[in-house]
Amino acid sequence: MSHAMTLQPVMIIQAFSFKNEKDRLFGMNTISPLRCRTKVARNANMEKLRNGYLFPEISRLELEHIEKYPNAKLISLGIGDTTEPVPEIIASSMANYAHALSTADGYSGYGPEQGNKALREAIVKAFYKDLQIKDTEVFVSDGAQCDITRLQVLNYRFRLADARYLNTCNARSKGIPLLLGSEVTIAVQDPSFPAYIDSSVIIGQAGDEGGSGRYGSIEYMKCGPENNFFPDLATTSRTDVIFFCSPNNPTGHAATREQLELLVKFARDNGSIIIFDSAYSSYVQDDNCPRSIFEISGSRQVAIEISSFSKFAGFTGVRLGWTVVPDELLYLNGFPVIHDFNRIVSTCFNGASNVAQAGGLACLSSQGFKAVNSLVDYYMENANILGEALSSVGLQVFGSANAPYIWVHFPGSNSWDVCKDILEKTHIITVPGSGFGPSGEEFLRISAFGHRECILEAAARLKTLFL
Repeated sequence: MSHAMTLQPVMIIQAFSFKNEKDRLFGMNTISPLRCRTKVARNANMEKLRNGYLFPEISRLELEHIEKYPNAKLISLGIGDTTEPVPEIIASSMANYAHALSTADGYSGYGPEQGNKALREAIVKAFYKDLQIKDTEVFVSDGAQCDITRLQVLNYRFRLADARYLNTCNARSKGIPLLLGSEVTIAVQDPSFPAYIDSSVIIGQAGDEGGSGRYGSIEYMKCGPENNFFPDLATTSRTDVIFFCSPNNPTGHAATREQLELLVKFARDNGSIIIFDSAYSSYVQDDNCPRSIFEISGSRQVAIEISSFSKFAGFTGVRLGWTVVPDELLYLNGFPVIHDFNRIVSTCFNGASNVAQAGGLACLSSQGFKAVNSLVDYYMENANILGEALSSVGLQVFGSANAPYIWVHFPGSNSWDVCKDILEKTHIITVPGSGFGPSGEEFLRISAFGHRECILEAAARLKTLFL
């Protein structure tokens, strides 16, 4: 009689289970003896993340408030999600494309990973006219936030083979991983969009968080009212990569031409790469505030730009964005960064949805572009209403002029306490500034994305609260 050996999973007494549906959705857990676990170790960097990601935490706060006040009319000015319908001409284009997939002539499968050529050409024409950007330098994606992560996994290693590669217009570091990998150094605006920091923590770039809200290996560039929301570059340490968002989320500040010229010079002098997030560029009203980093001379050698259809076309659910990687951006050894990014895209991504890209093309048609600019105007009027209401009661208000965010100062306060107090007294969701970095303490971010009647009601409630 033969005896077969059967491998069984190893039962470990302690494992994770969720107490209820809310905990399952938002990642809270307790120890339970009921489940087994593998022998695979957890990524130690995940344990360095501060609590939950900011916006799910805001959703959790909202859910708890609804449970406490089920009959209250809650107004959400927290998570920056668009609210107005996608223009009909754009929605129809997507619907027609989707319906055509049911026909032999209209069916299409995989497209180019880099994106539909017609859409790449339209992006160049709409956003980079006269800036020497080529359609082959544009990579269409499923959103700017996804591209932040794809840039983080660029981890080819190059060794210093010849001293002639030391060119200050090339990214230079230790001769090993540059854009981006776990060994590069990064700088971020403080405050800034949380994804820059959290993705850096996950990949192992950030170091340890010492209780101050700052990670030891990240250079925090303070950007507040006292320095016109632009870092003091004279005291900023050199890093391989600089994340820079303009108009900034959360402060709403759009960098001036003079400020961006200083930033590009700083990157060129230090051989750094700027990751420029222009997701809110369509909201810029001031002619002295560039909508693209490539408006600045010399930027093609030191910058990558990421952008999105989400906030100007209402594509937060459709998911469509793009990244521009210039041919002239080189690693230390002279190898073009664009080739590695193309490899990452081709390996990790099958291309944006063909349906979404059809919508993107419609956005950039003459009629579609006019329609989406009307959406931008609508949200900017919302920002004006909220900004004026808060200013009228004596609060110090920033933003709102070139972005759909209002950044409000509450001196000496804890931003989470202010956020919760406003929610309790007015049933309005906002976002505490400290969620965007240590320098966000004492501030709140208020979003202008909302239906007009909700914005007017919120303005009235806030004025009543602070009068």
